[in-house]
Amino acid sequence: MKEFPKVFGMATVGEKGQIVVPCEARKLLDIKSGDKLIVMSGPPHSKMINLARADEVAKFLKHFEAHISEVKDQLHKREK
Repeated sequence: MKEFPKVFGMATVGEKGQIVVPCEARKLLDIKSGDKLIVMSGPPHSKMINLARADEVAKFLKHFEAHISEVKDQLHKREK
């Protein structure tokens, strides 16, 4: 199993606001030319940027939506 988190190095922001995802990260995370990445920020680290492959986020959301009622039930039981 792969260990995470992993630091892949640094990327410089170009004049147009673009960055290059390091080669090792692209290989490990199977990011190819033309893939869509979702750019996120938020708690707990509001000054950090996270990138995720859009197709992987879609898979996660589909799974989560299918099980949301179970998750809600479990959370509700813990509140009691």
